[in-house]
Amino acid sequence: MEVSTIMQTIMNLLIGLGYAIVTLLVSVATLYMLDHYVYKNINFLEEIKKGNMAASLFYSVVLMFVAVIVTIAIN
Repeated sequence: MEVSTIMQTIMNLLIGLGYAIVTLLVSVATLYMLDHYVYKNINFLEEIKKGNMAASLFYSVVLMFVAVIVTIAIN
């Protein structure tokens, strides 16, 4: 049975979506563990609510680096 080009494209898109979902879940879980085990004394969410730009930038950069590392590991 021959697979058409459209089916191959759909399968590649689904595989890419699966990788993206796995990367997102692992990244968020890693960020959660970093937040609760490494930075115990700093409540980043409260600091962000207070308007602390440094905390929000740090939090977003850590999430971005975790996502990059997980993406490289998955591929």
